[in-house]
Amino acid sequence: MYGDEVTIRRILTELGDTWAVVGLSTNRQRAAYGVAQVLQRYGKRIVPVHPTAQTVHGERGYASLADIPFEVDVVDVFVNGSLAGAVAEEAVVKGAKAVWFQLGVVDETAYARTRAAGLAMVMDRCPAIEIPLLT
Repeated sequence: MYGDEVTIRRILTELGDTWAVVGLSTNRQRAAYGVAQVLQRYGKRIVPVHPTAQTVHGERGYASLADIPFEVDVVDVFVNGSLAGAVAEEAVVKGAKAVWFQLGVVDETAYARTRAAGLAMVMDRCPAIEIPLLT
């Protein structure tokens, strides 16, 4: 398991409310779309990150993490596992406090590097499943 219950709770309750959702677009069929809605319902500000930089759920999108002109607390990653490591590296450079790899997104090397850089990290879990369990 990549992310113990203490780390999950800490990310969801203590590390901040601005979540960059990498891979979020206006495609309602993609998991990122629904997960972002759940995060908003629980008071999180979502920031869509997608090459098309679309506005989603009323929030302006950006083509990359580097393009976001403000701090983000958590980087939620919905990209293919082969691309996830690069996103985690960008999250470190961006100054995020945590990285969350969604269900099915697994990169053990990126997990170890991100943790070694001092960020909280969860992998192969979903915040939309975890956050309702906190209440």
